[in-house]
Amino acid sequence: MNKYDVAIVGAGPGGIFSAYELKKLYPELKIVVFEQGHELKKRRCPSPDHCINCSQCAIMSGFGGAGAFSDGKYNITNDFGGNLYEYIGKEQAIELMKYVDDINMSHGGEGTKMFTTAGSRFKKLCMQNKLNLLDASVRHLGTDINYIVLENLYNELCEKGTEFIFDTPVTEVREGFEVVYEGGSVKADRVILSVGRSGSKWMEKVCRDLNIETKSNRVDLGVRVELPAVIFDHLTDELYESKIVYRTEKFEDNVRTFCMNPNGWVVNENTNGIVTVNGHSFEDPNMKTANTNFALLVSKHFSEPFKDSNGYGESIARLSNMLGGGVIVQRFGDLERGRRSTVSRIEESTVRPTLKATPGDLSLVLPKRILDGIIEMIHALDKIAPGTANDDTLLYGVEVKFYNMEVKLDENLCTNIPGLYVIGDGSGVTHSLSHASASGIFVARNCFT
Repeated sequence: MNKYDVAIVGAGPGGIFSAYELKKLYPELKIVVFEQGHELKKRRCPSPDHCINCSQCAIMSGFGGAGAFSDGKYNITNDFGGNLYEYIGKEQAIELMKYVDDINMSHGGEGTKMFTTAGSRFKKLCMQNKLNLLDASVRHLGTDINYIVLENLYNELCEKGTEFIFDTPVTEVREGFEVVYEGGSVKADRVILSVGRSGSKWMEKVCRDLNIETKSNRVDLGVRVELPAVIFDHLTDELYESKIVYRTEKFEDNVRTFCMNPNGWVVNENTNGIVTVNGHSFEDPNMKTANTNFALLVSKHFSEPFKDSNGYGESIARLSNMLGGGVIVQRFGDLERGRRSTVSRIEESTVRPTLKATPGDLSLVLPKRILDGIIEMIHALDKIAPGTANDDTLLYGVEVKFYNMEVKLDENLCTNIPGLYVIGDGSGVTHSLSHASASGIFVARNCFT
């Protein structure tokens, strides 16, 4: 049985930056990284327009994780993206996110723009319309530049002796530590789990098997909005990613914008066999569209006796898949009139969809409370970006952001089992590229001290 100093499960941002920092600090370490998906150069979706349910989704898994093809936005902030700062302090969290940015810049990201909402004139405009613009610095790499950065990081890690084992799901982690996969196992002195959101069910199993305490997390439900880029360009030209929160009048729920993609594309993604919607954009001018897309999400937390927030989100996504054979698209005007969109109505729309989706009725899928909040939010955004509430604005559904059960960790992001660390979105502690990457750096710096 092969023996390693460190075994990392998952080659998403947490795993990548953990391996990077470990090799920088301790070049002699013997490190292995297991990844259930493909290596970077093999990550190609065979059917971008219509999900064919591949056994391993090339968009959701593989080197770079689910974030590899999700626009490459690194938000440097403690206001959203996770609660890593609760474990390591706000100053250190920001310092680590800036360090991640430095690494990205030195590996192919140089020349990309850093945006900031701090001191923005839009802060006041939002407040005047019952909206809250969150503060953040945003590095936009774009899907294309992000790929180059990942490629350079992978090549450097391989040159420094990091061993990668792709297309190999880990089935079990035993105390000791023995990392078991189909056909074999390895021993390691330390194990770092970085399985991302798509590994939520696997992470729950590991925690049950090893008696690691967890608590229920939230699930985010909503739609992806697509409209002409000119409607939001006064915001996106200056801020690029504007995280805006609205508190609904009817139910006092928070609805927020998420993952804004100026001149971007709406795309499918497959999580555990469930087809949902997402978006991305490119730095390359030739890959830009005439539309901007972003998500509108409502977070739902559950208390006793119900704990399965992800199961709740999955059931809604499966209903959408059942009715639409995948993602459903609906004109905002049709939604407000209480009628389903049809092929002819979509074709007559002034907004040309960037994703081939099934015209339908989102009111048959999303709970009324959530849909009412989204409609309220669209009208609120219309006050700062007139045209948002136009009849031809397109809504794709459903968009679901699954969060792992939050794993009980100490100040070093270690479980109750010494030497077993959980980082990235798989921990339930981080929810973004920058926070996940920073958690990987943090554990690398602390797991041998």
